[in-house]
Amino acid sequence: MSNHSIIRITRELADLQKTSDLSLAVACRDVDVRNVRAIIIGPPETPYEFGFFEFSIKFGRDYPAKAPTVLATTTNGGRCRFNPNIYSQGKVCFTWRGERGEEWSSAQGLESILISIQSLMSSNPYENEPGFETANDEIDKKNQKDYVAKIRHETLRISVIQRLEEYLGITPSGEVLPPVLEPEEDRGDLDPHDKELLDESTVPFEPFKDLCKRRFIWYYDSYLLAIAKAKQDVTDGQQFSRMPFECGGNVMEGRFNYTELERRLKLIRVTLDAEMNQWAVEGLSSKNKESSVAANLQRQYEQVVESYKRNKSVTLDIELVDKNPFVWALTYFGRPMTNLDGGLFRIKLCFSTRFPEEQPRAKFETALFHHRIAADGSPCYTPKRPEDVKSHIEGIIDALEEESPPYDPRTMVNPEATKLYWGSVDDKKLYNRKLRRAVQRSME
Repeated sequence: MSNHSIIRITRELADLQKTSDLSLAVACRDVDVRNVRAIIIGPPETPYEFGFFEFSIKFGRDYPAKAPTVLATTTNGGRCRFNPNIYSQGKVCFTWRGERGEEWSSAQGLESILISIQSLMSSNPYENEPGFETANDEIDKKNQKDYVAKIRHETLRISVIQRLEEYLGITPSGEVLPPVLEPEEDRGDLDPHDKELLDESTVPFEPFKDLCKRRFIWYYDSYLLAIAKAKQDVTDGQQFSRMPFECGGNVMEGRFNYTELERRLKLIRVTLDAEMNQWAVEGLSSKNKESSVAANLQRQYEQVVESYKRNKSVTLDIELVDKNPFVWALTYFGRPMTNLDGGLFRIKLCFSTRFPEEQPRAKFETALFHHRIAADGSPCYTPKRPEDVKSHIEGIIDALEEESPPYDPRTMVNPEATKLYWGSVDDKKLYNRKLRRAVQRSME
């Protein structure tokens, strides 16, 4: 691959990794930028909503003159076709490979590829099938509804539930699987560079593992709400309808079973909570071993405490729980002249011994009715610098105090509060009353 191609790909990767877009993420191994992994979070208000769809993107030596090869990998082992243009074998059909004038251009790039795929994940994916424009009979309208119904089910089952169960090492029944251990090898004759290459090839590459766990927590209530709505339209055991364009092995077959999906979702949530609690135990052990991560968090704690002592615009008390640098307790005092005025909110911030590769998880221990805070207290926020704990704290406070947020369903993690906040004038008044009641209760 030419230096021009490598520089172009590296720049595109860096630009996407710095973006604030909550729907896209990309990653590659350090030793090979030609093989990129990407994940697209299913767009809100579609049957793909908040699903985790992964793609493999391989750049040839002639990039950007020629388009890279794109393969969908979220296919349930080649058994599920998620879209007329995303096949169960992984093939993705792009518009630029069709009509004249829609061919690939070197002006396009990785981001345009992902946006093109994302555009296929519409509220009515049936319309992506060629010939849809001329099909308007009652059978076709029923097919559209049936197609949306089974995509919604399989989005939850395959892209969310199966993925999280694999990440957490649990079976659908809740059994904990033993960790996969790599065989020991004699590497005494290898130089450090060769050892790095060997590690790259043998260690599983799961760049989106932590991201999906955190997003699952954000969207957990939305998943449950989607199940509750879907149960009104289909029954457990009901078979999926086959679409006219599904043939051979390129299909989406199965049966609805939302009761089972709900049980598995709740089990994943319990397992994630247990994982976070285990971080505190691992953290104390890491502290006793004087690890570099423990020292880093202790140093950041001391710096953050001093910083907020000097900050007169925010009143925030910070302490370590049981002197454990992996568990921080924040007490935030509501800013005067806002809906939070007079409130007293305790927030726990938990860190993994793999920080910053694994990002901290925050939880409001003081109940607060807010569209950016899930019913269980998990806030939706994004830090500007993931490795900097102060940036995480600032992100939480910014999300909490945001006065006129843009409408973005990806940041709304409390469905009840969201419905009121973005509803009618009377709904917004009710939202503010519920928020103020929560603030008053925080002082009791």
